[in-house]
Amino acid sequence: MKYTGMPAGMWLLFYHSFKKQLIRVLSCESAAANRVTGRAKARYRQIISGLPEFEKGDRFKMNIVSCAMLSAFLLNVPQRPSVEKATAYYREAMSTRLMKLFCRMSGKRKFSPADVASMRAAAAFKAADRNPYSWNMEYDPYPDGSGYESRFTACGICALMRELGLYDLVPAMCSLDYTMSEMGGASEFVRRYTLASGGPYCDCGYRKIAGS
Repeated sequence: MKYTGMPAGMWLLFYHSFKKQLIRVLSCESAAANRVTGRAKARYRQIISGLPEFEKGDRFKMNIVSCAMLSAFLLNVPQRPSVEKATAYYREAMSTRLMKLFCRMSGKRKFSPADVASMRAAAAFKAADRNPYSWNMEYDPYPDGSGYESRFTACGICALMRELGLYDLVPAMCSLDYTMSEMGGASEFVRRYTLASGGPYCDCGYRKIAGS
């Protein structure tokens, strides 16, 4: 995957927040945070360059780019964090004003015909059949019309973080689904299983919030 485009843009948008949370959440000194960030940028570029290009119709490219960014920082912190610390770190690093705005805008489109069509298209695409760092999913609307579930049977985050020796910290990324749904304001996120915890699949359920 080329560093130009989305990967470079993601770094510019989020690296300052990731660096700030090294200090606030992971208790790094300022000088150490600067060193970690410099090393993380080099590692991030290396990870990105080792990934295949995503197909044009693959909606999950941003997910793997985000995974590469978090992984690059986790691989360079002075002390490997616990799952709980890594979860808090990623949540706070991603909760920027721009991200909150993006989630609110996405929330306004949640459950719209365009949103449903996009989910159906992603389910039919089955990108992970051709790219191990992408996702395969099924789209399952709730019978009572209260929302839908996306059920993932292949996960690019699991593949990449296993390769990088970070598989035990995959739940830190999974937890952001709850945060993003909350910031969107249109749905309650519900989940029973994740592949990372040994489940048969990852389920992402979105139930409509009354009045949203």
